Amino acid sequence: MSLYRFFELIPGVLTWVTLIAIVVLSHYYPAYVAIFIILFDVYWLLKTIYFSLHLRSTFTTMKQYMKINWLSKLQATSFKDAPRWDDIYHLVIFPMYKEQYSVVKESFESLTKANYPNTKFIVVLGVEERGGEADQEVARKIKDEFGEKFFKFMVTTHPADIAGELPGKGSNENWSGKEAKKLIDELHLPYENILVSVFDVDTQIFPEYFGRLTYAFLNEPDRQLRSYQPIPFFTNNVFEATALARIISFSCTFWQMVTQSRPERLTSFSSHSMPFKALVDIGFWDVSHVSEDSMIFWQCYLYYNGKWKATPLFYPVSMDANVAPSFWQTMINIYKQQRRWAWGSENIPYMLYGFMKNKLIPFKEKVYWSFHTIESFHSWATNAVIIFALGWLPIWLGGEIFKATTLSYNLPQITRDLMTLASVGIASSAILSVLLLPPKPEWFKKIHYFLFAIQWLLMPLTLIIFGALPAIEAQTRLMLGGKFRLGFWVTPKLRFNKD
Repeated sequence: MSLYRFFELIPGVLTWVTLIAIVVLSHYYPAYVAIFIILFDVYWLLKTIYFSLHLRSTFTTMKQYMKINWLSKLQATSFKDAPRWDDIYHLVIFPMYKEQYSVVKESFESLTKANYPNTKFIVVLGVEERGGEADQEVARKIKDEFGEKFFKFMVTTHPADIAGELPGKGSNENWSGKEAKKLIDELHLPYENILVSVFDVDTQIFPEYFGRLTYAFLNEPDRQLRSYQPIPFFTNNVFEATALARIISFSCTFWQMVTQSRPERLTSFSSHSMPFKALVDIGFWDVSHVSEDSMIFWQCYLYYNGKWKATPLFYPVSMDANVAPSFWQTMINIYKQQRRWAWGSENIPYMLYGFMKNKLIPFKEKVYWSFHTIESFHSWATNAVIIFALGWLPIWLGGEIFKATTLSYNLPQITRDLMTLASVGIASSAILSVLLLPPKPEWFKKIHYFLFAIQWLLMPLTLIIFGALPAIEAQTRLMLGGKFRLGFWVTPKLRFNKD
């Protein structure tokens, strides 16, 4: 067995050892497991409070940042040892595969409405040859409508079946980025003065995004060694989404908001920005992995010997929630999307193997990232199961002797009381989700605020079915390897009553 393959076993083995151990120990040592569950519930309560404080902090900062005219702030600020703001160009890449024209159009419309000079945008729409004539037609329509509105606009077509490539977003971005580099070289633009933003094709920017991004870039002393991470909102079509889809989408947003206030643990996710020079240095996106958005962070981290970090922007971009023609298809799509995100556990062997080879990264940095990355994926797969599903196992499996104890009698009540206290986190999430809603459609009445709030009572269900289960499956597939590995699954985007 290779060392890399051994590292692939770690997430799945740890998860299954944890789940099996709790079941077995609940039978043989029910008292110890009961005490562990109580302590774990206390830990969950403290973690909920901790997360709520970070969530509130990020929300407060984000509200302030969204009120600022960042272009005016750029023009009025002199940055130390930095180029002029108007010397910065933005390469914006939209990879797409079998998307509705209306979805792509909305993203480009938001780009043209940015409070930032469109003459500083180099825009690439990256289509797949596998998408056929339908994708080419979408690209032609977008080019006809928006091609003259930016400094440069180009459509790239990623060829199908390139040897050694995993079909997916990463390989498309790799091709688009290299094609854009040819144009940039022809224009003789300095790589150091270009920021590349790679956006899911449904990503719609808020007007001040590029002003905020440019300000953060110029204000950062190590600007060439940073990813720049916005907060992902999934609100483009939130009023068309089901309650479960909304909860899961907002849960992802809230997690990303929490990590914005903990930049030491922040990595790149989904739509984000980074220096073009770094992208060229590392040879563009990895074409052999699914999780290109987080993998690019580790590519840079290893290449720059641990000096690469992520800078939080405290400013949002907006994408689609999961919507399908039927309720059950929506549920299937949500599960597949969560499983693909959980497949990000493939970063663990890549990271660990890179740490073994790179002797220049400080040992304490390796320990820090190894522990927190493994712990986060392990918690994703196990925490909800331990809290909501396995908490009763000592009573069910512990035997008659344990059932007669005071601990057995009090365990359900203690667990219930702790979870009731922890539900303050759900209440705060419900309130915040309503505050983050975009402009309301005409049919939205006062009663809908109440309905959008009480939907969070479904949170325990989503944590297990659309949280723990897809994470367990993803880690198990990585552990088994071979034919069980996941390929890239494109989340379908849908607009009702549109082209």
